[in-house]
Amino acid sequence: MTRRELLLLFGSTLTAGRAVRAQQKPMLVVGYLQSAAPGPSAPYLAGLRQGLNEAGYIEGQNLTIEYRWSEGDYGRLPALAADLVRRKVDVIATGGGPPAALAAKAATSTIPIVFVIGTDPVELGLVASLARPGGNLTGVSMLITELNPKRLEFLSELVPQAKVIGVLVNPEYSGTPKLIREVQEAARAKELQLHVANARTEAEIDVAFATFVQLRVDALVVGNDTFFYNRREQVVTLASNDAIPAIYGWREFVSVGGLMSYGPSIASAYRQAGAYIGRLLAGATPADLPVQQPTRFELVISLKTAKALGLTIPPLILVRADEVIE
Repeated sequence: MTRRELLLLFGSTLTAGRAVRAQQKPMLVVGYLQSAAPGPSAPYLAGLRQGLNEAGYIEGQNLTIEYRWSEGDYGRLPALAADLVRRKVDVIATGGGPPAALAAKAATSTIPIVFVIGTDPVELGLVASLARPGGNLTGVSMLITELNPKRLEFLSELVPQAKVIGVLVNPEYSGTPKLIREVQEAARAKELQLHVANARTEAEIDVAFATFVQLRVDALVVGNDTFFYNRREQVVTLASNDAIPAIYGWREFVSVGGLMSYGPSIASAYRQAGAYIGRLLAGATPADLPVQQPTRFELVISLKTAKALGLTIPPLILVRADEVIE
């Protein structure tokens, strides 16, 4: 082979390589905006990635995920959302409740957004309706806030002598006003007295429990907020030390020693969200994807914690429990 032939062959190889690269699609990018911190959010991410994988998208192979964490500081979310918009991600996924979803909605009206929240997205103004979201948002609503009257009912069955109920809430969480209204209504029907305590910092959680002890609350409902989820060990430890029976929205509280929880599976909700992200990456539009809702709710009880509190779990509650931790 002559030198001229070698040069021609080399040139044609380079041209073919450029053509192949030109035909290859760039790596798709999902922006993940989360109100919580990376550590406590590991179960969420596992569910999200599972849903993506089932849709054919694997992080690091045909998908990149840009992570933005506010670590419980809701004030940081608008800037983090704006950063993802500047990054020109293909889809924005939000977690940790309404604050992240609202920040993403305010940041863009064109990039598709998939949210996971615990309250009514229509009431929040995220979508026009559950069946026909409209706009650029859809996702999963876990109905956590709407379940608080049912949690109060379970708590009353477990501690029938309880007449004074504490409610721990974060005033910065957008679902708090509705939570308080619904628990107050349920408490009036049962002729129970409520004491609501606000906490937006770790120190304020300590103060809130000191107030509950001073007011001699008989039992406690803990608000469904990412802030409390991130600090679940602190909350559970204080409830245990003060001997206050408490019910939570997520089973993860019971896993670290809490008494009882009632709510949907967070991992399943994020798996659903991952599947929706996959559909959007494949060309679907948010307006055509109805907001999904859980069909199953889990009642989880810790017998060990009940025994430590001197409580006997009624048989009717045990029968309804989806998981009993010995």
